Amino acid sequence: MSNKNILDEYLARIDRLPTWGLSYAILWAIGFSYFITLYDAVGNLGAALPFIPFINASQASLIASLGLFGYIPGSLGLGYLADRIGRRPVLILTVLLTAIGSLGMALSINFPMLAVFRFIEGAGIGGDLNLAMVYISEFAPASKRGKYANWIYLSGWIAVGVGATIAAFLVTSLSSIGWRLAFGIAAIMGFAALVLRTKAPETVRFLVKKGRIKEAESIVKIMEETSMRRAKIESLPQPRVIQYTYQITNPFSILANKIFLKRLIGLVIFWFFLYFVQYTFSLLWDYYGKFLGYSGPLFNEFVLYTGLAALGDTAMAFILLAFIERVDRRLLTQIGSIGWLLGTIAAAYFAAAQHNLIGMAISIGLIIDAIGGGLTYLAGYLMSSESFPTLARSTGFAITDGLGHLGGAIGPLLLFPLIIATGPITAWAIEAFPVVIAAIILWFTVPKTIGIRLEEINEAHISIEGQSGSIIKGSEIK
Repeated sequence: MSNKNILDEYLARIDRLPTWGLSYAILWAIGFSYFITLYDAVGNLGAALPFIPFINASQASLIASLGLFGYIPGSLGLGYLADRIGRRPVLILTVLLTAIGSLGMALSINFPMLAVFRFIEGAGIGGDLNLAMVYISEFAPASKRGKYANWIYLSGWIAVGVGATIAAFLVTSLSSIGWRLAFGIAAIMGFAALVLRTKAPETVRFLVKKGRIKEAESIVKIMEETSMRRAKIESLPQPRVIQYTYQITNPFSILANKIFLKRLIGLVIFWFFLYFVQYTFSLLWDYYGKFLGYSGPLFNEFVLYTGLAALGDTAMAFILLAFIERVDRRLLTQIGSIGWLLGTIAAAYFAAAQHNLIGMAISIGLIIDAIGGGLTYLAGYLMSSESFPTLARSTGFAITDGLGHLGGAIGPLLLFPLIIATGPITAWAIEAFPVVIAAIILWFTVPKTIGIRLEEINEAHISIEGQSGSIIKGSEIK
């Protein structure tokens, strides 16, 4: 039997599983790293920046952007590398870079040192965010892909909520060293996650593509036995095998196909404008309070309310467990994008015009974090991990997410000039409005993916005629 037929059989065997087929320790190892990644990406930096004594407002904006500029080569380079040498070794490398960057930031004594390690940290985060979601999507049964992706997403969004709260308390309680502790915690957790991640296996799809059939067979058998034991069943249903013919080619040749190029463009636009507002908010909102004139105990209160409001992200991650497999990902991004627009306007109004911190916290927690961030991110990550073929999946995700982070790098640089030019409330509306349009574009560029095998979403829809690196659908084996 050829490798392509073996892979078709393995995918069918995995998709019939009633539960997660590997050790839950692996699921939590990926989730734990996701926790660290998002804690370091947005959970601690926004609270820490105003308390770093050797930087000013313009340097704070640059530090925020430098991590995102590092994110871009990290995502693109490490994503491509994962398609060439495997998911597992690159997942180990990404968390190592994140840990080193965090440690360096904690020990920084001047702006250049902080900037260098922020860039390194950004490169690690860039690779990790897309690879973690790709890894889980390739191991999960099609009908439960959203559920298990949500578990690692949940880990990350606990970090955003709880991490932001912890960082806010550290920097306001220990103003001289609290910002160092916020970064140091991430470094410690990063090195711990590095140990956990070494236990994760390579994905079955990648093993078969590289001819490592015995390893793949062993993993699939373990998944079947584990799943039956957890579900307390004696046998599994007959696998639904669909045969595909694959032509091994460069990932970029596959992504040049007009079907995937359309998806690629739609997702790049979406991520660009989502990150444009997300990173501006998460990294500079506390500095926005200082810009408005908050100081002393009132500014500490501003930071604490902002940190506590981030728990809205965590709450929505739990709520998503109830409906993530039933609601179109594109609809979730549309609702979330409107949340970003309305939430930023409301929060800016309460902070600038009313000096009402309770109103600000409610707007951030319930509208921006719960609806805006809580809905758009998981749906976006899932679509980016589901919309490209196996041979280009990590690369495709890396391009959409990596280039999208250009928006995250640009947004923070524009905020304060926009505030000066248009006012403290209108500036936030300008930052948030484009993501609503970007979410609409997804309806015309990305397919519905709920409960559908990844190969049916991707490989099955490419015609062999005239396509470099084409992949064609074969027949279903009853």
